[in-house]
Amino acid sequence: MLEVTRFGEVTQLKMGREVDDNTPDDAPVVKGKQVIYWTAAYLVDGLLIDTGCSYTVNELVEFLEDKPIKFAVNTHFHEDHIAANHILQKKFGIKIYASRESIPLINKMPRILKYQELAWGYPVPTEVDLISRRLETDRYRFEVIDTPGHCNGHIALVELAQGWCFSGDLYVSPKPKAIRLNEDMGEVVRSMEKLANLPVKELTLFTSAGPVVPDGRKALQECVRFLRESAHRAKELARQGLATVDIRDKLFGRESMLALITEGDVSAENMVRALLRANI
Repeated sequence: MLEVTRFGEVTQLKMGREVDDNTPDDAPVVKGKQVIYWTAAYLVDGLLIDTGCSYTVNELVEFLEDKPIKFAVNTHFHEDHIAANHILQKKFGIKIYASRESIPLINKMPRILKYQELAWGYPVPTEVDLISRRLETDRYRFEVIDTPGHCNGHIALVELAQGWCFSGDLYVSPKPKAIRLNEDMGEVVRSMEKLANLPVKELTLFTSAGPVVPDGRKALQECVRFLRESAHRAKELARQGLATVDIRDKLFGRESMLALITEGDVSAENMVRALLRANI
């Protein structure tokens, strides 16, 4: 499924695999017609930011048929952000850019878990080009900002004159309580602070999770404050001798359905471990 929403000059393309009662009995999702997990790409002045998952490739290409797409950027290498790369290169002849760390991973078949295969599928490995520190379209100039934390090689694109920040998966909510196994919350905090301190009057976050946040600076600052306070509390509880699961229960409560669906890959327990490691 693909949903289109326009925010002035920016077009949001929310994409996700829609499932129904024919989903296999052992699939880790709730039954009923629904989109398993939304991911958002953005089109602005011929620039496409991220290309979605394998299940929505055809819908994305159909939407772009009559659009002046000139080039694309992958904010990072995860399977829900790169899957239409190969067909966009083949059909439209465009170049696609990514960070140095992401390039070899985009050009490699990923090892993904069952829930990732169900929700997003496998992307076709593709060769992409190294992104520069600045990208220009006909009307806009985008600064490329290194924002590691969610993963290595993660980048954000910022149009300073417009106050637009395409933040990928760096920001999801003001109080995140569950993360992937290998996320680095110290890096996340430093990346969020970097964006919050950009020299712009107002900052709008265009997130890959879907929400568009008008007061992006305030949202980033709130999230940083929450993560710092949570890290302080987690470390204090650890000093008192509490186990990781007990710290989780005190800070965030018991695991949500998300931990079950992802077989523990996205969990509050992962968040606690990351906070205990983080130097923030």
